[in-house]
Amino acid sequence: MQTQVAIIIGGTSGIGLETGKLLAAHGLRAIVTGRDAEKAARVSHQYPDIEAKAVDAASVTSLKNLYDSIGRFDHLVLCVSGAKGAGEFPSLSETDVREGMEQKFFAQFRAAQLALPFLSKQGSVTFVSAISARAANPGTAGLAAINGAIEAMVKPLARELRPLRVNAVSPGVVETPWWDRLPAEVRGPILERSAAATLVNRNGTATELAEAVSFVVCNGFVNGTVLELDGGLRLS
Repeated sequence: MQTQVAIIIGGTSGIGLETGKLLAAHGLRAIVTGRDAEKAARVSHQYPDIEAKAVDAASVTSLKNLYDSIGRFDHLVLCVSGAKGAGEFPSLSETDVREGMEQKFFAQFRAAQLALPFLSKQGSVTFVSAISARAANPGTAGLAAINGAIEAMVKPLARELRPLRVNAVSPGVVETPWWDRLPAEVRGPILERSAAATLVNRNGTATELAEAVSFVVCNGFVNGTVLELDGGLRLS
């Protein structure tokens, strides 16, 4: 793996950053991206084994510039996400669902499509969805639609793009900086309820998810697979 290059879109924090660190430890050249240039600079300074670049996954121009600057590479990991689409269905905002779809589904779709001319056919694309696509939790219909759309692409793309491998990792609730956008008095009870709903009585960690993503990236026999990693939350 030492000559291989991996790009992690949405990788300057949380699951993406831990994945970059782990892939670098496996000997890959790991490049993580995020919209915030200051955060990318801090990541580069703090973790000299990985490269961090400011890239807006919502921008075709920004993505093209990234791929042009790197050239050929081997693995693409899509961790970019959003914050909209949740809510009880009777009052669920169509606008929020559309924005959530743009922030996550279309951002990952766009980044994968634009990467194809640069990706090695012996490489891989790994989407990061969410277990809402595979569970039946009230208040998550919009999230299920967004993440389900991502997961629905995996099998047809694996056949269409072969031998390039296409997979997804579907996490449950993972305690990452993504939750910091909520006030502590709101965030705490949500995380406590989700932990209690799992079969392991806790939420996941970014490191655990990174280990799963790294496995999917590095194991050349994994293809057309959605790997569930939710502590059994989908069974509750």
